Amino acid sequence: MKLSNKCKYCDKEIEGRSDKKFCDAYCKSSYHYQKSITESPRFFNKVDNQLKLNRKLLKNYNKAGKVIIRVEQLKAEGFDPNYFTHYWKNTKGDVYLFVYEYGFLRKLEHGFEKFILIKWQAYMEK
Repeated sequence: MKLSNKCKYCDKEIEGRSDKKFCDAYCKSSYHYQKSITESPRFFNKVDNQLKLNRKLLKNYNKAGKVIIRVEQLKAEGFDPNYFTHYWKNTKGDVYLFVYEYGFLRKLEHGFEKFILIKWQAYMEK
């Protein structure tokens, strides 16, 4: 007796093995794509996406190697300072947080919160 299987995506009758779930590669791909956009993002994806956005913003604003920018300007574009990859402490004791090769340090200057943006340098390896 042959069991009747239906495709999980298009509901068409499936021919072939009894454990098949999809009628073809298109339906399988479409099913998993639809499932991925309806589910909430996994923790890893959320962190990775935020790190990518943070790096992109730091890179865009830091063309000269060192820049000072207001915190609210970066945050308005989606920057989240809680997501970083590592840190570096300079000789003055300031701790720069880095998103890959781009770093930032929060400072209060003239009553405004600002970030000092820098790029990783070879001397920071030590």
